[in-house]
Amino acid sequence: MGLNAKTFGALREAFTDIHLTHCSDDDIGVGKPVRSADGFNLYLVDGRAHCRVLTDDPANATSVVLAEVDEED
Repeated sequence: MGLNAKTFGALREAFTDIHLTHCSDDDIGVGKPVRSADGFNLYLVDGRAHCRVLTDDPANATSVVLAEVDEED
């Protein structure tokens, strides 16, 4: 299953009030996902301050990153 362009597009249409970003998990660098699923990790971003940082607190999250995991890693 995993994450693909069609799935990501459907999520964007369903959750128009949430800023969603799609990238490779390799692009995240440092950070621990708040959830993992088949083919992707979910990260929360706190953008309340000048710099955006990853957070594990949903109350402070201002956006979501869905990071695709390369199964060969």
